[in-house]
Amino acid sequence: MCALAIAVLAVGLPSRLHADSPVVATGQGKVRGKTINEGKVKAFLGVPYAAPPVGDLRWRPPQPPAKWKGERDATEFGAHCAQGNVYDDMQFLDPGESEDCLFLNVYTPASAKAHGKLPVMFWIHGGGYRAGASSEPRHGGDFLPLKGVILVTINYRLGVFGFLATTDLGREATGAAGNYGLLDMVAALRWVNANIEEFGGNPDNVTIFGESAGSFAVSTLMASPMARGLFHKAIGESGAAFAGAPPASPEVPAEEKGDAWVASLGVASTQELRTWSTDKILDAAKDKKFSGIPPYVDGKAITEPVEGTFAAGKQANVPLLAGWNRDESPFLSADMTAKKWQDYAAKHFTDRAAEFLKLYPGDTDEQATRSSIDYASDSFIAFSTWSWIEAHRETGTSPVYRYHFELPALPSKYHRGTFAFHSDEIEYVFGTLDTRPGETIRPEDRILSDQMMRYWTNFAKTGNPNGKGLPEWPAYDKADRLIHLDSIINSGPDTLRPRYEFLMKGMPPL
Repeated sequence: MCALAIAVLAVGLPSRLHADSPVVATGQGKVRGKTINEGKVKAFLGVPYAAPPVGDLRWRPPQPPAKWKGERDATEFGAHCAQGNVYDDMQFLDPGESEDCLFLNVYTPASAKAHGKLPVMFWIHGGGYRAGASSEPRHGGDFLPLKGVILVTINYRLGVFGFLATTDLGREATGAAGNYGLLDMVAALRWVNANIEEFGGNPDNVTIFGESAGSFAVSTLMASPMARGLFHKAIGESGAAFAGAPPASPEVPAEEKGDAWVASLGVASTQELRTWSTDKILDAAKDKKFSGIPPYVDGKAITEPVEGTFAAGKQANVPLLAGWNRDESPFLSADMTAKKWQDYAAKHFTDRAAEFLKLYPGDTDEQATRSSIDYASDSFIAFSTWSWIEAHRETGTSPVYRYHFELPALPSKYHRGTFAFHSDEIEYVFGTLDTRPGETIRPEDRILSDQMMRYWTNFAKTGNPNGKGLPEWPAYDKADRLIHLDSIINSGPDTLRPRYEFLMKGMPPL
């Protein structure tokens, strides 16, 4: 074949390959995606929703993304946000980490048409505000859109890049600093509001949902005036920005923590650190054990403690679906005995030990092991999530639905024992159980996953998780009813309330 013919073929080949590739026009330019899951879902990956927060834009609010001409390739994930190796069990399907990471992904049913008005589900990943990415296979978009929704997953700045607050950054920002990761979420929601109709979504029916730090973010966005009107329903999985109980010691102000870290690096101002490389910043944060500050009251994104906003009934008055897993934190249970548990109660609860042991009994080794899991789980995640659900029920007027995830997973590469562990529900919600490395998936797992996908997407569609063929999920009203997600789903009253009312009186650190 002659050189000219080869050149003609090389030019023509991409055109033929892309003939069936979906193309959507956004405010920045056209994006060309791909089909996945045997052509059942259209995926648009690595779409920028903000300018790269690098150089002088490090530690500044997100800026609008640049426009482009022609079609942008949206068939591969963008880089995940700089974080270092925080959690060994996180798998990323992207080119690697970078500060140039403000990308989102849009997944639609293959049949979706522009202006189709499908409900939108906006996922915020977990990872303690210091790890994670939208490219993790466990929250991939191959299956959830098949339930009649559009799924958006996002990256947001993490750790020291996402949540550093210092006095000089506060002066630079005219009185507020930090919360850059939270502002990224707001910017992504604004992008969705402006562009999702072209993908077939309804900007007036957006559900934010997240797990762990992502769930903390959902509760915070409900309290943030900057996010008001950008979403219409909320789902929280294991986490909330609620202390619930009086703190054991006064919290050090965010800017004071940030100032101390900057001073330890021997620079005159935070602005000097904008000249440092990404790796140098990460190394400095690791050496000094500083990962940034979770969202805090900055006067703009968050104007008062989240709990205060909910107590005053000033939160976004939207339907809420929230809950947690049975075994969020089993770390106290190793080699637990009745004697050890009774000693733990006496040491940490002193004059309240007897009352504590009534709620978390330990008469036998087996009972003590179960109670140690319950208490650690309550302290870690459950109590704060319960406090959020209670607050929204008390001061809001929209319906609230509460769940308790109880189906224990089998032991695998990344978790030992038979637990309904922290983050266990994610693959059930997304239908991605087969992404779990080395784990046996049982028929009951697949059945529960399908049921949960329908509950979650029904809620996104109507604000009510119930639907044909599903066990009834009662609203969490004054009867305290919730649903138990297990191999057999059932609903019933809240039997855990006495534990949380006890913890409201004070909770020592674990």
